[in-house]
Amino acid sequence: MKKTILAAISISVVAIAYANTSTDSSEMLDQQCKISAEAVSTLKELRYGNTSIRKDVNSLINTSLKVQENRDEARKALNKMVDDASSNASVLEKKYCS
Repeated sequence: MKKTILAAISISVVAIAYANTSTDSSEMLDQQCKISAEAVSTLKELRYGNTSIRKDVNSLINTSLKVQENRDEARKALNKMVDDASSNASVLEKKYCS
């Protein structure tokens, strides 16, 4: 539960910090991927269903990223993370946050 709260707070902070920008920085993209990996990991450990994980993390992606192309790439990484057998955040980051 602590990881879920931490992930939600981190995403909220990132979303607020970049709310007034019109583009996504490379740091923002990296941070979003790491937050997605952490959120997916936490939700998998809490036994959320894949559809619920995709829906919840996708809404965070939409909130954080401005550019549609970046959102699409983040969704692709999200889907791969959800489908991956691993529920370890660091493993998911290494595989999908390059």
